[in-house]
Amino acid sequence: MVCNCCIRLLSKELALDGITMHEIKLGTIDISYDPKKVPLKVIEGILEEFGFEIIVNKEKILVEQIRQAMIELIHHSTYNAMVRNSDYLVERFGMSYPYISSLFSKHENTTLEKFIIFHKIEKVKELIEYGELTLSEIAYMMGYSSVQYLSTQFKSITGVSVTDYKAGPLQARKGLDSF
Repeated sequence: MVCNCCIRLLSKELALDGITMHEIKLGTIDISYDPKKVPLKVIEGILEEFGFEIIVNKEKILVEQIRQAMIELIHHSTYNAMVRNSDYLVERFGMSYPYISSLFSKHENTTLEKFIIFHKIEKVKELIEYGELTLSEIAYMMGYSSVQYLSTQFKSITGVSVTDYKAGPLQARKGLDSF
C-alpha cells in the first residue's frame, strides 16, 4: 500500500469480511482472522482485487520496505537533499548499498536509481503544480546540482520540457505505485 486512500479502502473491505485489523500502515497490514470462517484464499482474493499481494519471500519483503522507505522519504516527509539516498538506505536497513541496489534490481523491473529518479520527478511535478516555489528552489530542494540538470532529467523522464509542462495543459501525474 502506498497511499492513505488505499489504506482506507482496504480497511473497509477487510472489515466487511470479518477480518480484524490490528495495524495498517503504508506497505504492511497486521490482521487476525478465523481460518474456519475466512480462508486465506479469500483474503488473498480481496488483496488481489485491489492490486495488492501477500509477500512471504524475505527478499521481496525487503524490496517492498526499500520501496516504501524511498516513497516516504521523497513524497511524505520534508525531503532533505543533503542526505544522499544511498546513505539513508544504508542507515535505515543496516546493509551495504550495493547489496540493497542489486536486491532491488533483482526483484523489480528497474534499477533502484531509476526508481528514485522517477519519484523525484513526480515530486517535482507536484511542486511545479503548486506554483509556490521557483524552479531553482525546487531543484535545490530535490537535490539537483542545477536547474539545467533538473530540466534535462525532467525531459528525459516525461518527454516534455519543464517550461512546456508549466505552460500545460498539465500531463496527468502518475500514481506512486505505478513504477
